[in-house]
Amino acid sequence: MASTSQFPASSELESRWQSRWSDKECFKWTNNEALPKYYILEMFPYASGRLHIGHARNFTMGDVVARMKRAQGYDVLYPMGWDAFGLPAENAAIKIGIHPAESTANAIEAMKEGMVRLGLSYDWSCESDTSDANYIAAQQRLFLKFFEAGLVYRDTRFTNWCDNDQTVLADEQVVDGRCWRCDGEVTKRRVPQWFFDIRRYADQLIDDLDQLDGWRDRVRNIQRSWIGRKSGTEIQFELVGYDGKFITTFTTRVDTLMGCRFLLLAPEHESLDRIPLPADNAVDVEKFRQRILSQSRRERLELRVKEGVFTGLMARHPLEDWEIPVWVSNYVLSDYGSGAVMAVPAHDERDFEFAEKYGLPIDVVISPDGGPADLGETAYTEDGILINSGAFDGLTSAEARSRITERLVELHRGEAVTTFRLQNWSVSRQRYWGNPIPIIYCERDGVVPVPEKDLPILLPMDVDFINSSRAILGSEEFVKVSCPICGEEAQREVDTMDTFVDSSWYFLRFLDSESVEPFSKDVANRMMPADLYIGGIEHAVLHLIYSRFFVKALRDLKMLDFDEPFKRLENHGMVNDALGLKQSKSRGNTTEPADIIRIFGADALRVYLLFATSADAPMNWIDDGPKSAESYLQRVVKLVKSIAAEGAGQLVAVEGADRSCSLACIGRFARSRPISRASDSTRRSPK
Repeated sequence: MASTSQFPASSELESRWQSRWSDKECFKWTNNEALPKYYILEMFPYASGRLHIGHARNFTMGDVVARMKRAQGYDVLYPMGWDAFGLPAENAAIKIGIHPAESTANAIEAMKEGMVRLGLSYDWSCESDTSDANYIAAQQRLFLKFFEAGLVYRDTRFTNWCDNDQTVLADEQVVDGRCWRCDGEVTKRRVPQWFFDIRRYADQLIDDLDQLDGWRDRVRNIQRSWIGRKSGTEIQFELVGYDGKFITTFTTRVDTLMGCRFLLLAPEHESLDRIPLPADNAVDVEKFRQRILSQSRRERLELRVKEGVFTGLMARHPLEDWEIPVWVSNYVLSDYGSGAVMAVPAHDERDFEFAEKYGLPIDVVISPDGGPADLGETAYTEDGILINSGAFDGLTSAEARSRITERLVELHRGEAVTTFRLQNWSVSRQRYWGNPIPIIYCERDGVVPVPEKDLPILLPMDVDFINSSRAILGSEEFVKVSCPICGEEAQREVDTMDTFVDSSWYFLRFLDSESVEPFSKDVANRMMPADLYIGGIEHAVLHLIYSRFFVKALRDLKMLDFDEPFKRLENHGMVNDALGLKQSKSRGNTTEPADIIRIFGADALRVYLLFATSADAPMNWIDDGPKSAESYLQRVVKLVKSIAAEGAGQLVAVEGADRSCSLACIGRFARSRPISRASDSTRRSPK
């Protein structure tokens, strides 16, 4: 790569103007209520490394729109901050062998320098850092408000466990059975943890997607699928010999109930722990459970062999006086319905295979036309006419679903319900570098929230965390505390909050990053929802769902008057290497903006990133790509200088002539579509 620039050195010229912008506070948000507002932001980055070319592409898109809106007379809020806590930052610190507070501060300094060098027009007076004491205190206040409202609770249950990172993961942080950060296998482990009751808002999270017409259909459909709303019937199967004990199942095919010949439980099912099994079965069941629970989620999803163990328990059919066996199976997952399945082998392919393997009965209760049916070698899974179903014979599947549900309701053995794939959000993390959960445990008073006057609860800093991250918060120095109620000796919570809690409300913190309160309600109601939000589609079921939940919860707490955080959402494409491979340090194919800026200048890099392809399409990085953009900018500078020299209209002062290239390219990009929705990935060079 070699620059052929014929105008003053880009680094010198751009640095001069960047300093001038800073001195004159050209990009400061005025919070002027007399002007129309425009709030634009990109998903703020993890403070765990240097600025990469993907950042540069994302941030350049936002900067173009911010500059255009200022020129149009809007009161523009365009802030930047740092997602400083969590596994990314802690792992980066461990890798280089220093405290995460130091490595995070170094990363922020380097990334901020890169952003300034790129010419981004952020209002740095709004800067926010999630590891800052003010942010920690504000978030702990929000946690306590959620706790008081019943939106936070503690439970011990099987959850996703990453052995590599030694921490719990939320369902949304498990991708194809692997950890979202380290790509390690995820297994199930029973761990006491704190949850946000996000399922309380499941209906709203789905229904309100229709009003987000500034979001792409793809993102909205991803969220609908993940939340997974289903209407069906909840059925109670009474356990024989255990008075008042039931196993609850959920099904969308209650019309097949008369063909239910056994029940299947997930290995995680709570009944296996709270109900004593017959001695002859208990040992085999426990061995089976431990073997299956040691497998990753991906292994269980991709299993080819369906296995199970009889528990020794029998359940009574809710509509007939017959007993059916209860089995534990490897293909039932705890996050499907209640983790228990009514098995109808004649009308479910997996149940059919299981029944065939273990010699369990297979009774046909649905046929295509109401006549006798012979299954052959597979289950019949379509709707049809009921047969062998007693009083329900001759009904269509649709009619039977209604009539059978009504009968279950009459017998107090079931009801029509809506269930969700979405699980409550586990926010406990067994790591050091995070926002401490403000809870105290007292033998006398139980679970006690930390009084607001005692916030923030800060991490101990003078520690050697590298060899034993978890042991630090378990030390007597941190754990030992007096109970706020009785004054007796008590213990702090040693889990920290999931880093996605930090990023679920940061856009509100930008509105007043120095306030004791988390944010100003009046300012939030004026500036929110954000008018434009730019970031990767990979956060569709992580950050974007969590942020929507936070805003709805804060609305119900009377802290906000709106329902959604972001009006318009744009997803940028990834920047790959020249061969189309994802850039990563392990491959050694990363591109750092600073290297490109030194050769071609920031403006040339920005123009190339904007014009290489449409904003939402992936692009393959070409080292000499910015050269064409540099040539274009040279022609613009030459034109402007010639006009200025001739005195024709004095479009620009000679001193600023070189800088006019930025304004020209910004104007051209803004007129052509600030954030393109085009699917065409054809490369377009500036002309």
